[in-house]
Amino acid sequence: MKQARIKLQGICIGMMLCLSGCGIYKTYERPEVNVAGLYRDPYAVADTLRADTFNMGKVNWRDLFRDEKLQVLIEKGLANNVDLQIARLRVEEAQASLLASRLAFLPSLSLAPEGTISSYDRSKAVKTYQLPLVTSWEADLSGRLLNASRGAYASLLQSEAYRQMTQSSLIANIANSYYTLLMLDEQFRITESTVDLWRENVRVMEALKEIGTTNEAAIVQSRANTHQAEASLYDLSQQIRETENALSILLGEAPQWIDRSTLDSQELPVELYPGIPVQLLANRPDVRYAEMQLAIAYYATNQARAAFYPQLSLTGTLGWTNSAGSAVSNPGKMILSAVASLTQPIFNRGINISQLRIAQAQQEEAALNFQQSLLVAGQEVSNALYQYEASGGKITELEAQIDNLEKAVDYTQELFRSGESSYLEILTAQQSLLGAQLNVVSEVFDQLQAVVNLYKALGGGSETPGQ
Repeated sequence: MKQARIKLQGICIGMMLCLSGCGIYKTYERPEVNVAGLYRDPYAVADTLRADTFNMGKVNWRDLFRDEKLQVLIEKGLANNVDLQIARLRVEEAQASLLASRLAFLPSLSLAPEGTISSYDRSKAVKTYQLPLVTSWEADLSGRLLNASRGAYASLLQSEAYRQMTQSSLIANIANSYYTLLMLDEQFRITESTVDLWRENVRVMEALKEIGTTNEAAIVQSRANTHQAEASLYDLSQQIRETENALSILLGEAPQWIDRSTLDSQELPVELYPGIPVQLLANRPDVRYAEMQLAIAYYATNQARAAFYPQLSLTGTLGWTNSAGSAVSNPGKMILSAVASLTQPIFNRGINISQLRIAQAQQEEAALNFQQSLLVAGQEVSNALYQYEASGGKITELEAQIDNLEKAVDYTQELFRSGESSYLEILTAQQSLLGAQLNVVSEVFDQLQAVVNLYKALGGGSETPGQ
């Protein structure tokens, strides 16, 4: 008996060493990734020391979006948004799955009472019963349960990354929608003022026609321009309403009017700090999501390998019975049994091999997706940085254009008074001024949007509630 026990222990130790050599017990390790030049532009990391210690994505959203009315909207969205609530429930589901996988290491215990009544050839009925407690336990020699538990933990981390990704996107979408409303409000105000001006121009031209200084063609053209501007007010009103409705849905509310401030009251950050590319691995929730998918695939591959190795199961029964052959008779007595079984797959119609190949292919897919998610993250950071810079440059040029167009309108009016210019030239100058004013409003919005996009690209807004 002692020799058999020593032999069994030697077999188990040998199996453990063999399985360890196969890597089944090894934990997931992040593959090497190259993040050099991920942001593309040197100016993005010019201040290396500051970038090492400060990353815009780590700023709390309340410190970045200081408009109090916007803060109220974001808080509503975090509390009521349907997608975010679903993401939180997925985290709870993953926590339950992890608990179940960890409890799988423990023995199972169940009560399985049985009772029978039998009679042979009209003889007196014999009543028998069993009241056993049945327990079973799987010795995880192959690491199947261990890898399942680690995979469940990776799934929990992935679910949390998905929640953070949803939250980050929600905050960015609310902010972009809010700034869109401010842009449309300003464009509506400018267009409305222009419509009032052009209506006055029509009255002036009609008066000029009476004294013979202009003609009907000029009046008709002026009226046409006025109608065009009035029509654009309807377009802007429709866009405002649709944006308000879309923002209301993000807030988990019925479509309604949105309380808001003005575009010129918004504060832009003086400088943008993207940090260094390697920080994306920790800060970007979608990158972490992709990496956790790789970890899940890694542990799934280990489980597929474990199917090739023996499984040791122990089963025991302890209970009370009144029938155990000739050994037991009424009254009932205690019965005890224990069984150990070792199962080694030999021929399984190639299923195990196929499952391993599938798992390995899925692991390679996950590795490529992880690499791609990092490249996309770098692209989004680079795009947002240049969007901010380009918008700032265009705003400078457009403001200079507006300054010159305002002078052109004044000069044209003076020439008209002196009889050296027609009133149509005044209308043309005013129309050009309107276009430039609308363009500068759009560029201010683009610059605000660039800040939001960069914040999201760096993983901003994904912090756990309460942080």
